[in-house]
Amino acid sequence: MIVWINGACGAGKTTTARELIELIPNSTLFDPEVIGGTLPQLLPPKRLAEVGDFQDLPIWRRLVVDTAAALLAELGGVLVVPMTLLRQEYRDEIFGGLAARRIPVRHVLLAPAETILRERIAGREGPPDLPDGEMRVAKWAFDHIEPYRAAFASWLTADAHPVDTSALTPYETALRIAEAVRTGDAPVCEIVQTPEPTAETVAAGVLLFDEQDRVLLVDPTYKAGWEFPGGVVEPGEAPARAGIREVAEETGLLLEDVPALLVVDWEPPAPPGFGGLRLLFDGGQLDTAAVHRLLLPGPELRDWRFVSEQEAADLLPPVRYERLRWALRARERGAALYLEAGVPVG
Repeated sequence: MIVWINGACGAGKTTTARELIELIPNSTLFDPEVIGGTLPQLLPPKRLAEVGDFQDLPIWRRLVVDTAAALLAELGGVLVVPMTLLRQEYRDEIFGGLAARRIPVRHVLLAPAETILRERIAGREGPPDLPDGEMRVAKWAFDHIEPYRAAFASWLTADAHPVDTSALTPYETALRIAEAVRTGDAPVCEIVQTPEPTAETVAAGVLLFDEQDRVLLVDPTYKAGWEFPGGVVEPGEAPARAGIREVAEETGLLLEDVPALLVVDWEPPAPPGFGGLRLLFDGGQLDTAAVHRLLLPGPELRDWRFVSEQEAADLLPPVRYERLRWALRARERGAALYLEAGVPVG
């Protein structure tokens, strides 16, 4: 299990985490900032200069998941992770990656009053002769108050157990967290557990259209990037039936007819991915009543929207967009296409 301690810089995450590992038996402190600190030794300066924060690097998010899983496999017990996460897609990607490894996450949010938070950060500035690095840390913390406020007002408290630390010491905060974990007041996050593949897979997606002929895209909570409704075909399951099942699970819509095949795309392995066959089916046009029956985002979806082909180009990864583009051409022509890596063959 992981106890993830979230909160703005200055909320007391690390000091609380150090106290917490003394209160939870067989627990270990894992600070993902250590990974961020090693990236300058692994990546060229040009790549580092492209981002403003190491959290924006996909390699950091993947290494956090892989390292946490490796630590739990080695040590067992509980990992206590003090780390600020203010972007919902990063939270979903990391927690989804952990869920895929069957690692439950209890999400705790340290939430002092903003006036207290500002006082703590100001205290970091200290005297004028404070080392330049620490001054930059204080400025970084002040700069992140507004993103923290925006996240707190929208998604941050959806699954996190808040603890007001305005009048608490780190030890008192740790006591409250330990009790919330023991009693279940800090519940396991409802992130869909989609195991990572260990070999090539077959996946079925379904294209659904509104009355303006725009295609439905969904933003899953368990992985990064926009997608089509759909998922991995289970052993012994027909691909088209898998698409129908996934549409029902993700959107709440029950397709009455078996959808027609549009494209079969072979996705070559690209480590760490295994690739496999990707099928897209035509789920047809939804009338206004059906669109209104679409489920609001829940455990599986962060968001959904109908988009034009041009708008899809800005949301989908290049190969996935090519798959969509050729599926739309196949729909126009009434003939399915075979692709390899998004390119028609034969």
